[in-house]
Amino acid sequence: MDILNAGINVTTAVNIQHIESINDEVKKITGVEVAERVPDKFLQIADEVVNIDLSAEELIIRLKSGKIYDHSKIQQALANFFQPDKILQLRELALREVTSQVERKVETEVVRPQHLRHERLLACISSNHEVGRKIIRKTARLANYYHSNWYVLYVQKPRENPDKIPLAVQRHLINNFKTATELGAEVLQATTQTNRRSSIVKVIADTVAEKKITTICIGKPHFRLWERLLGTSIFNQLLKAFSDADVDIIVLS
Repeated sequence: MDILNAGINVTTAVNIQHIESINDEVKKITGVEVAERVPDKFLQIADEVVNIDLSAEELIIRLKSGKIYDHSKIQQALANFFQPDKILQLRELALREVTSQVERKVETEVVRPQHLRHERLLACISSNHEVGRKIIRKTARLANYYHSNWYVLYVQKPRENPDKIPLAVQRHLINNFKTATELGAEVLQATTQTNRRSSIVKVIADTVAEKKITTICIGKPHFRLWERLLGTSIFNQLLKAFSDADVDIIVLS
């Protein structure tokens, strides 16, 4: 970024496993959580993104020949990333990412009919660290695809006040806010006076109206039996609140 800001053109490369928003997918494929990651903006600001690839067999041959890592690291690499099935899945991720970049270029450079709406996404998260992180990353992927503005909303309930919520949970929540900001989101925080679900839904509805949101992204609801019978879950209340509005609700696993 410093070089670009100095007015110098840059040609560089990045491995697909280092892109922030697909970190969870990479971990599922490889069993390794990559710690060195770059924000998706790293790709978005590029004038052109090109996929440079080798077959899994060629890549492993290069590895064994010492052309990728020092000989002392070869066996460890063969046991982790450099397995044919894992390489194929990572190649698929890379191809999908380049396809998304081309689609975004079309979205921004090809004139579209005026009646098409401009997407604005809202990711609703709780203090649950793992669920919140996944919702943020998946919403970031959608926002990147639509080249749209997006927001992350955290509604603080009375039982989550700073003097009541555990420090570890606070720290994880701050980390999720940081990740969201790095991925291009605007973080919104609100509080409710009660722990009732209807209060949370009202905050979400007010945010949707204020920010002109077109799509709400929430985590998969875990219904209790009484919530099924009474229709009192946040998911059901959101469906009712936006049944007549031009607002989509996407449930993320």
